[in-house]
Amino acid sequence: QVQLVEFGGGLVQAGGSLRLSCEASGRTFDTYAMGWFRQAPGKEREFAAAISGNGLNTAYANSVKDRFTISRDNAKNTVNLQMNSLKPEDTAVYYCAADRRAGVYATRSRAYEYDYWGQGTQVTVSS
Repeated sequence: QVQLVEFGGGLVQAGGSLRLSCEASGRTFDTYAMGWFRQAPGKEREFAAAISGNGLNTAYANSVKDRFTISRDNAKNTVNLQMNSLKPEDTAVYYCAADRRAGVYATRSRAYEYDYWGQGTQVTVSS
């Protein structure tokens, strides 16, 4: 069982930045594909960004590409999401997720492919 805990959400003005972090338990973190998803009120959960186990491959939703950067530190069992140029439409609860079956090279963009989820952290962007 893997436990994921997100940190770093909060309130920021449009155009500002936030950095989310997710800490994972477990001894095989570097074999997990990791992802960030988000869910706005009244909307379905959507993919934001993903990173492979070895950290060499990343994927982004078009809505966040060139503004968000996903990274990981396998020595610390953490994955981060640097969010720049934030917009009010980025307001959502952000969830960290882990896929233990992806292998070290793959990224995953579909929620059903992930095995473990964090509790979420609120990001609010004011206009």
